[in-house]
Amino acid sequence: MTLELRGITKQFPGVLANDDVNLSASEGEIVALLGENGAGKTTLMNILYGLYTPTAGEVIVDGKALVLESPADAIDAGIGMVHQHFMLVPVFTVAENVVLGDEPTKRMGWLDSRRAKKTVTDISGRYGLDVDPDAIVEDLPVGFQQRVEIIKVLAREARFLVFDEPTSVLTPPEVERFFEIVNGLKADGKGIIFISHKLGEALEIADRIVIMRRGKTVAEVNPRDVDEPKLAELMVGRPVDLVVNRTESDPGDVVLSVNDLTVLDDRGRNAVDRLSIEVRAGEIVGIAGVQGNGQTELVESLTGMRPSLGGVVRLKGLDVTSKSPRAIHNLDVAHVPEDRQKSGLVLQFTVTENIVLDSYHQAPISRGVRMDWGQATDRALRLVEEYDVRTPSTEVKVSTLSGGNQQKVIVAREFDRDVTLVIASQPTRGIDVGSIEYIHSRIVEERDAGAAVLIVSSELDEIMALSDRILVMYEGRVVAEFDGSASTTDIGLAMLGSRPDEEAS
Repeated sequence: MTLELRGITKQFPGVLANDDVNLSASEGEIVALLGENGAGKTTLMNILYGLYTPTAGEVIVDGKALVLESPADAIDAGIGMVHQHFMLVPVFTVAENVVLGDEPTKRMGWLDSRRAKKTVTDISGRYGLDVDPDAIVEDLPVGFQQRVEIIKVLAREARFLVFDEPTSVLTPPEVERFFEIVNGLKADGKGIIFISHKLGEALEIADRIVIMRRGKTVAEVNPRDVDEPKLAELMVGRPVDLVVNRTESDPGDVVLSVNDLTVLDDRGRNAVDRLSIEVRAGEIVGIAGVQGNGQTELVESLTGMRPSLGGVVRLKGLDVTSKSPRAIHNLDVAHVPEDRQKSGLVLQFTVTENIVLDSYHQAPISRGVRMDWGQATDRALRLVEEYDVRTPSTEVKVSTLSGGNQQKVIVAREFDRDVTLVIASQPTRGIDVGSIEYIHSRIVEERDAGAAVLIVSSELDEIMALSDRILVMYEGRVVAEFDGSASTTDIGLAMLGSRPDEEAS
């Protein structure tokens, strides 16, 4: 049984997203699809899942050309998709989410909860997913929410599964467990298309690797015949420096001082528990930790997005504990938020409008009660070129850009001024190696220009590559501090709550 995309072309106004693309996957095979942000991977998968209609080309399953006008058509053809941003109803149970849209019913049309739960239990048991059908989705860790998405797809008897950036929000242990699940699906005869920016993961999991660049398939390779630098070069079209180039830091005065900070999460529990840290001018301090140990609430508090329960935050000696996001921004703080779509951008605004989100009220963009759109457009055009944001126009909605280009819009907006402090949370989540290389170099440039930089990332490799000092958060507290030469083993143990003094004893 084979799935084939043959000669797929997709033309949008001003953009050729897919250009005569060919891709195939057989049952019992894992095919990794790699490419830069904007290479056309997501468009191609949206065609496969019936969300887009191709301008030319056809989708073929078992030798038969299909007309996929909706996701329902794709599901009927045995094609399922697990999206990067989960399509779940947070307040529903696992069972309710799994059967949503295809609910088993009893007399009078009532939901047959017993059958819904049995569906989850059967699939969960078969593939080792270990999901409670009665659990409320919003109470589940991200890794288990992803398992719910997989169960949804399997409940509809999918033979081919598409995973779009499936590990972008997972911790290292969750990634290992996810790979076990994927290999179990493969062993059961499922065909899998695995979209990722993480080259090492593609090399580990895939039977074949297909690479797209600027809307075309440019290579197909055997994972045993290539390494990460070669894959990066094929993706970007040039050699990519996978190592962050930075000199030794020369820390100056304390810029950010946090003393005994306590912050509650959305449920009223201590997410940040009497935390104290300092970040100096000219240094990068990285915060490592398994997601959910208070990093999100810490950043939100430091940037004025979440009130604190106690403690003091000072910026160059000024108490900013209760300041608003705009007030903190006006003190020359750049903020790259954890979730670009929820907190960094207004998706229905244009690229230009998003570029000036932090300056529309200031001269020269503002002329009192009116905006100078000429100035706004000029700034957007300059930054799009300077930061290599790939967009057909600055007047298209930012929602039409790839994830990496959306991230570049945020970085460009935040770094286009003299900043005293950079707070960047998950700065390269879900973006390609070329964009990662570029954003890392910009962060180092800010440090070298004298800014204090605080990086929060669930990617330990990123923390170790960028940081002059590394702090590890566990259950809302800093449990360990390391210099840039620390081992991954020591940091990994600290991320699980082990303190160095405990190990020594």
